[in-house]
Amino acid sequence: MLKFGVGTAAKPALSRICSLIWRTAAGAAITVLCACSPQSLLLRAAADQLAGQGQASEEDLLLARDASAFYLKLSESVLRQTPGHLPLAEAVAGGFTQYAYAFVALEADRLESTDAKAAQRLRERAARLYARAHRHAMAALEQHRPGFAKALAGKGTALQLPAEQVAVAYWAAAAWGAYIALSKDQPDAVADLPRAIALAQLAWARDPDHGEGALASLMGSFEAARPGGSMRQAEAYFDRAIAAGAGRNAGPWVAKAETLALAAGDRASFEAQLQQAITIATNHPSLANALMRERAQWLLASADDRF
Repeated sequence: MLKFGVGTAAKPALSRICSLIWRTAAGAAITVLCACSPQSLLLRAAADQLAGQGQASEEDLLLARDASAFYLKLSESVLRQTPGHLPLAEAVAGGFTQYAYAFVALEADRLESTDAKAAQRLRERAARLYARAHRHAMAALEQHRPGFAKALAGKGTALQLPAEQVAVAYWAAAAWGAYIALSKDQPDAVADLPRAIALAQLAWARDPDHGEGALASLMGSFEAARPGGSMRQAEAYFDRAIAAGAGRNAGPWVAKAETLALAAGDRASFEAQLQQAITIATNHPSLANALMRERAQWLLASADDRF
């Protein structure tokens, strides 16, 4: 099963959301009263503000979870009216992907041993959220290049990805891969794996160190999952991700432990890599690292069940 760590974007703080609502409401009132600013400008301003809030730092997992649902629904509503807004598309696709991973899929993993039916329900919900993230990201890419999805399937001209679209493409590929990993009983979904990999490769060709190693880590997961994939090449991707993180990103260490060490039955490496992730997460607090620390601790605590 593919394992995907969250990227570096964090959930917005609740106070920032409240401030955003006030500013948006005030801007709307001024627009109505003055009747001199078109609706598109207001929507663009709201999209800019929401995209910026998506990058706000929040280290508390529970606060991030509580604030995320409102932020995502509001952002999604604005994005539907501004589908070509790349920063907001990045925030929405990344937000849904991270929410599904952090607060749904990981809880399903924890429940698996005690309540398999509840775990399956959570995985089905996570799959729906991943699909939602993927749709938003692909819609944004399609908006900037009509026929993008068709070309990605090899039915059009060769694709190159502009630098400003790398982040959206990353989230589209990550959400797609995560959805496929949870849909292995659906042949049509599994058949899309080559296209998900091709999308990640487009982003890799433009910016291999994107997201402080998040893209390289995704490439490692894809390499290990694809038919005929090379474990040596997957390891090279994970090592590139670790280097790109410069000792600040715990995600690649967790991904490497689960994808390679666990599959190889190498418990010593598995535990050492998870301990390294915990150390990094402790020394460099962030929402993504807090999540990785929590997962690493759970994996260590349940290691006897895996080896």
